[in-house]
Amino acid sequence: MPDTEPTIRTRRKPRRRPSNSDSAVVQKPRLAGSVGGRYRPLDESALPIIDQAVRGILQDIGMAEAPEIVVERVTAAGGSLDADGRLRFSADLIERALQGMQKDFTLCGRSPEHDMHLGGGRVHVGSGGAAPLILDLDSGVYRESTLKDLYDAARLVDSLEHLHFFSRSMVARDMPDLRSLDINTAYACLAGTTKHILSAVSKAEHVEEIAEICYCVAGSRDAFLQRPFLSLNINPPVPPMRFDADSCEVMAEAARLGIPLHSNTFGQMGASSPVTMAGTVAQTIAETLSGMIFAWLVNPEAKIIFGTRPMVTDLRTGAMSGGSGEAAIAMAASAQMANYYGLANSTIAGATDSKIADAQSGYEKALTVTLAAQAGSNLVTQAGGMQASLMGCALESYLIDNDMLGAILKSLGPIEVSETTLALGAIDEVVRGEGHFLGQPETLQRMQSDFVYPQVGDRRNIEDWQADGARDIREVARDRTRQILQQYYPRHLSAETDERLRQRFDIRLSKEVMTGQ
Repeated sequence: MPDTEPTIRTRRKPRRRPSNSDSAVVQKPRLAGSVGGRYRPLDESALPIIDQAVRGILQDIGMAEAPEIVVERVTAAGGSLDADGRLRFSADLIERALQGMQKDFTLCGRSPEHDMHLGGGRVHVGSGGAAPLILDLDSGVYRESTLKDLYDAARLVDSLEHLHFFSRSMVARDMPDLRSLDINTAYACLAGTTKHILSAVSKAEHVEEIAEICYCVAGSRDAFLQRPFLSLNINPPVPPMRFDADSCEVMAEAARLGIPLHSNTFGQMGASSPVTMAGTVAQTIAETLSGMIFAWLVNPEAKIIFGTRPMVTDLRTGAMSGGSGEAAIAMAASAQMANYYGLANSTIAGATDSKIADAQSGYEKALTVTLAAQAGSNLVTQAGGMQASLMGCALESYLIDNDMLGAILKSLGPIEVSETTLALGAIDEVVRGEGHFLGQPETLQRMQSDFVYPQVGDRRNIEDWQADGARDIREVARDRTRQILQQYYPRHLSAETDERLRQRFDIRLSKEVMTGQ
């Protein structure tokens, strides 16, 4: 068959196909909370085997360097401290915690359309990371990230439909101390977006101040507790099988104050966890559960997210590889185990090793995010904006990744098979009439309601693309990013609330920066 361009036979000139620029194409499917879980890298028979390994690790090996606050809680609940100083968790304690922890709950936005109902394989994707560097939008050179960069990232994500939450993606390197960092990070995020925020706190004594900020924004303590729009990323375990004292103190304060928290564990296969996939998944789950059990003992009503992050080591460099196929499978397996336990959960995906939003970045992100989503991860963090194995952030990547995430989320939906969707009547009418479906009433309607369209991805023909400068997706995304940042200055904090926060705390994000002046 000759290599010719495909055509549609018509008896009259077909209607023009809708394009990305058509103002009519505005109604889009809601993809937040689409249900995953169809991809299962672990055989069903392996799930209880891994579960028993996890319990054995906690019971027989235990955690080292447990601070007194953890030892007291765990031993009072049936655990024990062995002769080597390792904290062991009893079988009864593990089972009670797994049964007693909250399962399905909601992480709220500041408005209900941004609420995320966790559990049940419902998938949400967002930003994440703690990058010390940003790829400068104008120079194209990496530099240290600042508080303004963090605010810009928050308002950028606020404008993108397929990023459902904003996890603090950069470290504000221009802050003078940890207290300023923690307070200003929370403030910049809250000023930039009304989507749910995942922030971080360095010291336990700062947690109550972050809570005060949230209460002020919500209007009262009770209002925030009823609709918690900020949660804290906390990493209590340090692989292999140790506790971090500062993180445990932060976790205890967050649980006490009713702030939702993420018990996260970052291991590296072959370095801080076994080189085998099964061993890494089992150890990472055990470490993550150790933090969750402690938080549950502090507050049995705490909202705790199961945050396993089994990463991979590249043997050639010893560095973490976030874009590998092995990392994609390990993350999906941990999500599968989370659903086995019925726990609200999160994973990392999109942690590409590429330094820019190029083809490598695209295929690594698409692979890792797709497997995590298809496995039913409730929160896929680092799914947008991150580069260089989480060491860097690129603002234009948020826009490119937003397109990718829309396609991935669309792939979660099952195909509807019914008398209507089989469209036998339409097929009969078309083959006997016009010979194409472009004029059918349902075509435009469903192309508006059922289809997801890219915002920076290019679907034009070659001639139009070349006439427009033959630009690649990075160029288009950079221009669009600049446009958004020059025009979109949301007022998510009232003048009264903002003034109260500035009087109470040393807020370092100027009003001029927040208004583009």
